[in-house]
Amino acid sequence: MSDYKLWIDGKATEGASNLDVVNPATEKVFASIARSDTALADKAIASAKAAQKIWAKTAIADRQVALNKIADALNANADKIARVLTQEQGKPIAEASAEVMYTEAFIRYFATMDLPVEVLQDDDAKRVELYRKPLGVVACIIPWNFPLLIIAFKVPLALLAGNSCVIKPSPTTPLTAALFAEICADILPAGVINTVNDDNDLGGYLTQHADVAKVSFTGSTETGKKVMASAANTLKRLTLELGGNDPAIVLPDVNVAETAAKMYGAAFMNCGQVCLALKRAYVHESIYDEMCDELAKLAKAAIVGDGLEQGTQIGPLNNKMQYEKVKGFLENAKKAGKVIAGGELPDGPGYFIPPTIVRDVKDGDEIVDEEQFGPIMPVIKYTDSDDIIGSANGVDVGLGGSVWSKDIAKAKEIALQVESGTVWINTHLDFGPNIPFGGAKQSGIGVEFAQEGLNEFTQVQVINQAK
Repeated sequence: MSDYKLWIDGKATEGASNLDVVNPATEKVFASIARSDTALADKAIASAKAAQKIWAKTAIADRQVALNKIADALNANADKIARVLTQEQGKPIAEASAEVMYTEAFIRYFATMDLPVEVLQDDDAKRVELYRKPLGVVACIIPWNFPLLIIAFKVPLALLAGNSCVIKPSPTTPLTAALFAEICADILPAGVINTVNDDNDLGGYLTQHADVAKVSFTGSTETGKKVMASAANTLKRLTLELGGNDPAIVLPDVNVAETAAKMYGAAFMNCGQVCLALKRAYVHESIYDEMCDELAKLAKAAIVGDGLEQGTQIGPLNNKMQYEKVKGFLENAKKAGKVIAGGELPDGPGYFIPPTIVRDVKDGDEIVDEEQFGPIMPVIKYTDSDDIIGSANGVDVGLGGSVWSKDIAKAKEIALQVESGTVWINTHLDFGPNIPFGGAKQSGIGVEFAQEGLNEFTQVQVINQAK
């Protein structure tokens, strides 16, 4: 018997086997969850397909009410969910509580949205109307860095549009998805929400399944390419939110201490495991030493530890694979530049790497060119703000970026030349459900959030009526 079950057709369901869940702060198993095989995945998809036909006939006002009920239940169970989230993901309990709060807020915002019929033409010749209809079954593939919040990026909009969902969480963070599905089972018709739990062996099965109409995936660029390839035979709809390597361009007129604090927070939130985190800082030579010193001071003061312990600011990396990958980046960073804060691994269990600042690195170094997805911040010196735009754009991804300056006109001029889906000015990691979010280049396909994100879960149908 597992501690947590699969959710299929509105019922808690035992798996074909069980999957152990490890607390990354202790490296010990603390829970088990039911694991799917292909037969159970088929059952989840079939349940979703049958339920979707009923759900699609409900009025959108009723769907909005259901979303708000889900938000209410999240609020009522926030403390329990946050504690489980910290145990399976590693983030400090304050960040976990914030994730639950933001999940609730995203769902409530999406519950205010609508899909009205658009009249494109209405004259003596014809009336042309545009309808947005549901697609069917949506497979929502969720990563391990924000295992609850990223559900809220996908599922509420899919439901609002009249689709049903099969949620596949990461095998290292499946518990919050199970808690979310349990909440939904008490509110939604049976089968509208289902879960598939695997050990990274059923993703391809979902993405190529003929009865899955759309895949909404968040994860690495390399895995996103595999999702796209496996979905090709059925030409199913895709939204891919993939990797990034967000640059910050810091002009010489900034207040260094204030800017350093904001940049530090944008780089090290969730132990740096954020797709939109600030991942490489280009700082003008005239303030370079001062900026490096300020960032190092902040990093050295950070409290690293178990996320359940009072006062912890930086938790562990989520899993051993990512821990080993980031250790490799750390060793390369030490060879390429000078580590001025962090860089040394603590003794004892847990996937802990302290926040690390490395200076005197350059384009072409692995720590600059590759997304580290961990608590290492490279700081690169530059001379000419016109030349630095080429460096900022010199990678094959473009999720986000930021420009920092008191001269807003200059900052905006630079921002418009940065090749990314979002560019911030004097901030970073500022996003919300009302702001469209998508990547440029190999950072993804499609858009999440806002009306554009809702439209991604619909099929356009035009009714063209002659008069």
